Amino acid sequence: MSTHPLGRTAVQVSELSFGAAGIGNLATPVTDREAAETLAAAWAGGIRTFDTAPHYGLGLSERRLGAALREHPRTAYTVSTKVGRLLEPVDDPVGDDLATGGFAVPATHRRVWDFSADGVLRSLEASLGRLGLDQVDIVYLHDPDDHAEQALTEAYPALERLRGEGVVGAIGVGMNQSALPARFVRETDLDVVLLAGRYTLLDHSGLADLLPEAERRGVSVVAAGVFNSGLLANPRPGASYDYRAAPEDVLHRALRLQDVCALHGLPLRAAAARFPLGHPAVASVLLGLRTADQVRDAVAQYGRHVPAALWDDLRAEGLLPHDVPTPIDPHHQGS
Repeated sequence: MSTHPLGRTAVQVSELSFGAAGIGNLATPVTDREAAETLAAAWAGGIRTFDTAPHYGLGLSERRLGAALREHPRTAYTVSTKVGRLLEPVDDPVGDDLATGGFAVPATHRRVWDFSADGVLRSLEASLGRLGLDQVDIVYLHDPDDHAEQALTEAYPALERLRGEGVVGAIGVGMNQSALPARFVRETDLDVVLLAGRYTLLDHSGLADLLPEAERRGVSVVAAGVFNSGLLANPRPGASYDYRAAPEDVLHRALRLQDVCALHGLPLRAAAARFPLGHPAVASVLLGLRTADQVRDAVAQYGRHVPAALWDDLRAEGLLPHDVPTPIDPHHQGS
C-alpha cells in the first residue's frame, strides 16, 4: 500500500488509515477478541496508520490498539491520538456511556474539555499509558469548535513545543468542519488536518477554504468520514447522513451516484473511499472499521480499478463539479 509524508515531516501515512472509534465500542459493543481480529486484518491488509483518541470508549480504543500494536516493530507503523478531552474518574459510576458519549462502555469516567497547555500534556501522558507507548507519531487537537481561542493560544503552542523536542513527529487538528481548520492552517505551523465528512462525494465544502490553503502551505489532509456516516456506503431510505436520517434530496443524489458507479461495475463505497485521494493535499483516507470483514472489504475496494471514465460520467451527470480534482488510478496507470 502506498504511503505519503505528512507536510514537511518525516511521518509517513498509508493511503488507507484505520479509524479506531469502532473498536472502542462506538454505539455497540465489540469484544476484545473481535477488536484484536479486526486490527490483525488491518495489518494483514497493509494498513500501517492507526488513529485513536481518549474520547473513543473512554480510553478503551487506545488500550485495545496499543495491545495489538505491541506485536509489531515500533518503526513499522504510524499512530495518532488526540488531546482536548481529559478523562476524569467518576466516584460512583452508574450505567453506560451511550447517552452522553455514544460508546457502549461503563461510565467510569467523564470527559472534561481542556485545551490548556497543561491539559495537553496530561492528556498525552495518559494516552501513552493506555497505548503502552513511549511516543506517538501524530497528535491532533480534537474538536476545538467551541474552544478555538484557547486551542490556538495555549494548546497549539504546547504541541509545537512537543514537536520541537521530538516528542511527537507531526501535529494537527481534527474536526467535522473546514472553516476553523483553515484558520489553523493560516495562523499556525501545523502539519496535518484530519477532516471528517467535509470532502466526500456528497460534500465538497472543504474545497471552499481548507484544501486550497492546505495545498498552498504544504499541510497534509487526512480525509475521514468519507461515507458521511453511512449513506455513501449503502444508500437506502433511512440511511444515516452526518449522523441523522438522510434528507430525501441527499438520498436521491446518493442513489444517482450509486447508479453511475454500477455502470462501471463498481460499488459506490469503492468510489467514495477513493475520491478524496484525487486532491493533492490529501495524504490518506481514514475509514472507521469495527470488524475484520469490514477491513477486508475496505482493502479489496482500495485495490480495485476505478476508471477515469467514472469521474467523467459523474461530472456529466452534474454529480461532481467540473473543477474538482479526481484520482489517477495508481493500480492501472496507462490502462
